[in-house]
Amino acid sequence: GFVVGHAGLYQALAMFAVAYFIIGMTVLSVCAIATNGALDAGGAYYMISRALGPEFGGSIGIMFFLANVCGSALYVLGLVEAVVDSFGIPPGQETGTGIHVLPQSYWYELLYGTVLLALCLLVCLVGASIYAKATFLIFLIVAAVLGTILVSFFATRPLKVPIFNGTETDNGSFTGFSLKTLRDNLHGEYGVDYTTGQMMSFSSVFAVMFNGCTGIMAGSNMSGDLKRPSYSIPRGTISAVLFTYLVYNLLAFLMCATCNRILLQKDYGFLRDISIFPPLVTVGIYAATLSAAMSNLIGASRILYALARDDLFGRALALAKKTSASGNPVMAVILSWLVVQVVLFSGKLNTIASVVTTFFLLVYATVNLACLALEWASAPNFRPTFRYFTWHTCLLGIAGCCVMMFLISPVSASASLGFLLVLLLALHYLSPSSTWGYISQALIFHQVCAYLLMLDVRKDHVKFWRPQMLLMVQNPRGSARLIDFVNDLKKSGLYVLGHVELQDLDMLPSDPLQPQQESWLSLVDKLNVKAFVSLTLAPSVRHGVRQLLFTSGLGGMRPNTLVLGFYDDEAPQDGLARHPAFTSAREEVPLGFPPVRAPTAPKLLSAREYVGIVADALKMLRNVLLARQLESLDKAWELRRAASPPPTIHVWPVNLLRPDSARYADTCSLFLLQMACVLNMARAWRRARLRLFLCVEAGTMPHAQEEKLRQLLKDLRIQAQIQLVPWDAITRLHWQTCQRSPGGPAEEEEEEEGVVNFPTNTTQVSDEYVCAANKLVLEQSPAPTVRFLYLPRPPADTSLYPLYLHQLELLTRGLGPTVLVHGVSAVTSTQL
Repeated sequence: GFVVGHAGLYQALAMFAVAYFIIGMTVLSVCAIATNGALDAGGAYYMISRALGPEFGGSIGIMFFLANVCGSALYVLGLVEAVVDSFGIPPGQETGTGIHVLPQSYWYELLYGTVLLALCLLVCLVGASIYAKATFLIFLIVAAVLGTILVSFFATRPLKVPIFNGTETDNGSFTGFSLKTLRDNLHGEYGVDYTTGQMMSFSSVFAVMFNGCTGIMAGSNMSGDLKRPSYSIPRGTISAVLFTYLVYNLLAFLMCATCNRILLQKDYGFLRDISIFPPLVTVGIYAATLSAAMSNLIGASRILYALARDDLFGRALALAKKTSASGNPVMAVILSWLVVQVVLFSGKLNTIASVVTTFFLLVYATVNLACLALEWASAPNFRPTFRYFTWHTCLLGIAGCCVMMFLISPVSASASLGFLLVLLLALHYLSPSSTWGYISQALIFHQVCAYLLMLDVRKDHVKFWRPQMLLMVQNPRGSARLIDFVNDLKKSGLYVLGHVELQDLDMLPSDPLQPQQESWLSLVDKLNVKAFVSLTLAPSVRHGVRQLLFTSGLGGMRPNTLVLGFYDDEAPQDGLARHPAFTSAREEVPLGFPPVRAPTAPKLLSAREYVGIVADALKMLRNVLLARQLESLDKAWELRRAASPPPTIHVWPVNLLRPDSARYADTCSLFLLQMACVLNMARAWRRARLRLFLCVEAGTMPHAQEEKLRQLLKDLRIQAQIQLVPWDAITRLHWQTCQRSPGGPAEEEEEEEGVVNFPTNTTQVSDEYVCAANKLVLEQSPAPTVRFLYLPRPPADTSLYPLYLHQLELLTRGLGPTVLVHGVSAVTSTQL
């Protein structure tokens, strides 16, 4: 009567259609989720939490709990209104007459509501069995009342119904079936709600009406008490929705055809006046509202119990876990009752109707979202036996809920979404991890597969090149700072931590790498680096690195740069033991990695094999970085100290082991410049300044070379300070060595750019010259945070590998954190 009296028949039918469209889409999603596995206590909360994860589940669980609490209060207030309307002392009279004996005031109505709520509490405390029996009895009463009302529309003669409104009396009319009455009630005519004094509108009437449709979750809320929830929930819910939709539409038509607007707007209890047996209507109203109040109260208690049992809010809900001997969550019922009692202080039911409706719509939208996510994730285990849904129905349900939320009350909708966001963030950072499975992982997997197929290596362009690193780690204990350093170098590219385990799978009962995987993933989490982990078994380290270079990555995401620690005789230090992420008292022995190698223990690979790995990577057209003494780099102290001048990065883009071919614009030099620039672009390194060293000889027009290099840096948009370094005395040592050797450099002047070192060059460079080059680099002050040096290509003669490694050791001795770089791919672009 309230709905059709204000909105008219057309708008009332539209409201029912919109409401039941939203509810219908949500019911399809509920049925799909309910038939996809075993359901436990919590209903919609259980469905959402197990589908979307603890953050969404916990936050929506709280929202759904509040929705049921407010809904229970709403129905109790409605019942109080009906009781006062029947037995209350009329306004303006001090004493009652006949059956009108109940005083009317805010505090008296609060008292009546408290008594009625206590009755609901008693039923819910006994347990779900007595609630089910009481609900069935109420269903029989309501069915009898409904039948009586339908008969009354046809059997009752036209009559005048006096309506007392304060000092005035209006006369409503029951006209019987009249075409004129029907025409008068077709269109909306919003007036003032006599219970609140507020002007009604489409949104406010829809908010009140929608609360009569929210019972679709009553069955799913009892999922923990049903014997076969996957069977009962779909059938019961769909039957209830279809039945109530038909009844609402039928009643709306009958009321509009038989009752004038004054009766519909001024007397919400007019059905008693036109009924052939008025007391039965009163009993039906009381029974229906009492049943709805109990349904919401017991639903709220089951949601609260499920939230407490999942420990998402820790000790805050610990009390709600306690149950009776029969398994009834009595403390959750009592806590829910207390919250409903607090909500009763709001007074009038239409005051909280918009809030309740907003909460329910938000829950329905999230149920649809959960089903949509499961459908879009295309997980093989999502096989609901209920198949009458698609992602279109889920999407329509979400859109309908969101639109109606803001149409009903933009303020309530915005506040609800804000509250939901706060709960999401709090649970994301504070709640413990769960083993329910995260739908986000399934969705990410689905999308990543699709995007990887779209990532076409044939469309790669140098403008969009980025480093994709494979860092080989023998033991993370001795490489913590190197792992962090390479994380800064990757520039949003692929980063893979590779490890080779020297074992033979044929001789083992199972894969030894699986137990190690968890330790490596925990290491990545604790070091806060964005990296993948790739482990392999191989007979030698060199074979293992080859495997990883060939197989790491997918599609267009494959490592293009190999990073190795330096091969020297320094004893490794346990960096994890001193790392801030592992210094808590609970983790004296971080993770499951073995201790670092003792200084006297043999190494896992020889010098020849180490250089062979470098040569293999270059043959595979992978860039190579060799990092020395990176474990001595205290990045936090170096980059955050307030001392002036700011920290620096020294860049030497010339091949110091090949002074007779000292070019700074070849592919390798440009790659070295690019890596130094990429490091400088990382957030932690933005304070650092690049210093580029240009080695010059007398009589070679150094200023012209400097200007040419400056123009190159300008074209590449690299900001760096250029410093000229005379090195005549050092190159003189090299020429003297060459004159004493049987072959000279003249034979090698026409070599290709890609091969800058022939075997003879390694033998022609003396230790005296390399030590002098090392001293030249070391003398440049102030001392930098890190140095980038040109890495020569290994000699073609494998017998010279130890000599080549010896020269690299001499060149970088005592330089502190140093990165030797050799690039084989073009990585810089001057194009837009």
